[in-house]
Amino acid sequence: MKAVGFYRSDLPLSNPESMMDLELEKPVPTGKDLLVRVKAISVNPADVKTRTSGKSDPNNPRILGWDAAGIVEQVGPDCILFKPGDEVYYAGDLERPGCNSEFHLIDERIVGRKPRTLNYAQAAAMPLTSLTAWEALFDRLGVNQDELENKNRTILIIGAAGGVGSVATQFSKLAGLTVLGTASREESVRWAKDHGADYIINHREALGPQLKAYGFDFVDYIFCLNDTVLHWESMAEVIRPQGKICSVVPAGKPVNLDSFFVKSVSFHWELMFTRAKFQTDDRLEQHHLLNTVADLIDVGKIKPTMTQRLEPINAANLRLAHEKLLAGDMIGKLVLERF
Repeated sequence: MKAVGFYRSDLPLSNPESMMDLELEKPVPTGKDLLVRVKAISVNPADVKTRTSGKSDPNNPRILGWDAAGIVEQVGPDCILFKPGDEVYYAGDLERPGCNSEFHLIDERIVGRKPRTLNYAQAAAMPLTSLTAWEALFDRLGVNQDELENKNRTILIIGAAGGVGSVATQFSKLAGLTVLGTASREESVRWAKDHGADYIINHREALGPQLKAYGFDFVDYIFCLNDTVLHWESMAEVIRPQGKICSVVPAGKPVNLDSFFVKSVSFHWELMFTRAKFQTDDRLEQHHLLNTVADLIDVGKIKPTMTQRLEPINAANLRLAHEKLLAGDMIGKLVLERF
């Protein structure tokens, strides 16, 4: 089967060996694994970070990719959720080879049915961001999904125009929250508004004065998708007493937790790979969450977030995709389709 991978993680993207076109053996599903014929994939910051993580083997290629849509080719003997021919989408497992391959093994418990109203490319843009946004809002921050409960509650989404921010804004609006989203460019401001942000502030400037200009002294929740350390003190300033903050960006260095002490603020991390990595008892929840998101998409309550598409899926296009992510100005999601 065709795949894209690498043997060395220390090479710049300009080097053809940083990602190469490969021919690998087609895997065979066992246990609860599905063998999926991959039709489309999406790229995420996780791909970029993992490629340069230093974990590589000169004898075995590393295959990246944690967003896919495709068709179930075969099922393992213990599978009960899917059958051959089913259309699926999923984000995957950091501990296993990624989906940048023509065929891919994945535990059915973290796979959902593909939204019927989306094509494969559109569907591949949704799993990782949807799981991240859903878990952050409703599991970590504990946002109530009842619109009436959230009538006067606010959320600040730092990085509202990115892949996760685009979905988190929509989930927040469905839950009845007032959304203040950050964006710094004309096109990202427009995108954030189109996906439901009620107010836009610039994350390159002080957050407090901008919130006050809109009439808000504090916000009830903060979802940080852009440089946790940079925004640490600003978040401490604008979070409501007893408010909640969640971030998906590792700090990478010590931070002053006491900044949140006087307000009794709770801080949470979100990584949608946690359930798969640690084989938690509740990992089936990701199957249910992806199905819920598919239902919301199919009834028109959630918009797809693909903004760029490359074809075919090969090493040259994946290097280009990684370069686009590294530029730091992505709006929505970038997808590759067809091997």
